[in-house]
Amino acid sequence: MTGFRMPVESNSFSEFLNELDRTIESSAARMLALDENQVMQTAKNDGWTRKQILGHLIDSAANNHQRFVRAQFTNELVFPGYDGDQWVEVQHYNDAEWSQLVQLWKLYNLHLVHLASFISPITLERERTNHNLDQIAFQTVDTKEPVTLEYFIRDYADHMKHHLEQIFLRIDF
Repeated sequence: MTGFRMPVESNSFSEFLNELDRTIESSAARMLALDENQVMQTAKNDGWTRKQILGHLIDSAANNHQRFVRAQFTNELVFPGYDGDQWVEVQHYNDAEWSQLVQLWKLYNLHLVHLASFISPITLERERTNHNLDQIAFQTVDTKEPVTLEYFIRDYADHMKHHLEQIFLRIDF
């Protein structure tokens, strides 16, 4: 494993990033072991193939990358949303090479871990009263409740893990 390793201090955010790094590395290896038939299977209830789910995770990384950067220069967490179904549809993930999608997902997320590792604790923990996490977060937060960038980054990881479970639980042999 060649993933990023941040020194673990008493800050649980460091531990969180180390665990996220391990999840990215191990998930990429597991995904690369799937064959073409497996990655083209659709779920009974959601209709996306594994390729499309992974494409959705790439789209999430792209959208949240700019959010995590912008959040360091402002006192609010207000960002545009995006229609995940439309993004998946227009990018034709089913026609893409699986190994390239896996590598793109892996490297993009390792970069996000790198980015997050340099965000100061003050910036991570600052409460933001102006946000739209009631609309764009995986685990939404009422607009009357303050949020932190750390919450938003952890929420991103929860969203990723949710979809990784979908990829790995749908393996039919």
